[in-house]
Amino acid sequence: MLTFESDYTEGALEQILERLVSTNRQQVSGYGADPFTTSAAEKIKEACGVSEAQVSFLAGGTQTNQLVIDTFLQPWEGVVAATTGHVSIHEAGAIEYTGHKVLNIPQKDGKVCAQDIERFVSDFFADDTHEHMVHPGMVYITHPTEYGTLYTRGELRSIYEVCRRYDLPLFLDGARLGYGLAAADLQDPSTPEEQRYPDLTFITRHTDVFYIGGTKVGALIGEAIVFTHSNRPSHFLTQVKQHGALLAKGRLVGISFDTLFTDDLYRKAGRHALEMAQQLRDLLHRKSIPFFLETPTNQQFVILENGAMKELSQKVGFGFWEKYDDTHTVVRFATSWATTPQMLLELEACL
Repeated sequence: MLTFESDYTEGALEQILERLVSTNRQQVSGYGADPFTTSAAEKIKEACGVSEAQVSFLAGGTQTNQLVIDTFLQPWEGVVAATTGHVSIHEAGAIEYTGHKVLNIPQKDGKVCAQDIERFVSDFFADDTHEHMVHPGMVYITHPTEYGTLYTRGELRSIYEVCRRYDLPLFLDGARLGYGLAAADLQDPSTPEEQRYPDLTFITRHTDVFYIGGTKVGALIGEAIVFTHSNRPSHFLTQVKQHGALLAKGRLVGISFDTLFTDDLYRKAGRHALEMAQQLRDLLHRKSIPFFLETPTNQQFVILENGAMKELSQKVGFGFWEKYDDTHTVVRFATSWATTPQMLLELEACL
């Protein structure tokens, strides 16, 4: 069945599969101590433009979020996140499972703002009883957000300034970062600096840790964590293993990212998805389907009448997002590195 349900319904970019096959018989050390992983880390550091950055690789987004948050926080600390944040809703309590509370703050279109972070933290420390409460120990944001929206450079800079003022590490979840970076590439160059979307070097300079998503941007599995200031937690590999997250065949992720960061493949995959997203937006407008949120990335949110939604679901896969009212529902259509113009033509015929 034709599907726009998510950006990880296909397997992987053919270049990655070919590289896995061509290196299949090579004997290398396990647990990420192989030359492919070393090469991938060096290529990512070069792309980030920060020589002191440290790079580690994990298999999936939930374990990455859990491990980064758990290893950065003290036992009495929690992580500040949007009420719609992935760690707040769609991770089955993975953060709380490690003993750390998710401290929710308001959001708009998936984004938090510097003023709300400052208000939350300052109010916490102004409370004379705060020693009886979970302390804010980190700020978590996603880029792109769960609603496909993006932080501007000005917004990210302001958030980072607040985090530095309160000595709170800023953690950026980049599960779909490739699509955010592509939006920065495709943005009108006349856009004022503070309103531009951040590129990889800007993100590296304005976060303490972030990850580059592979699973949703063309890899079979894999996320690349970047610790931006030589601040990787002590004995991180040991803690990864304690969490049951250490891949014996680390080459699988290493080869994937070494390939993604060769010949601009990661950037090309993201740009292709956004070109397809523009065609998707155009056809949704032609069909007069109302948007709930029209975004600059690969996720588009529209409002469907419930009966029409049920009928369409027999022919096309899409993501349920939220109830709009008693007779309408917000659904998500997502393009990806694998979307083709032919798929969009088929979708248009179904709408």
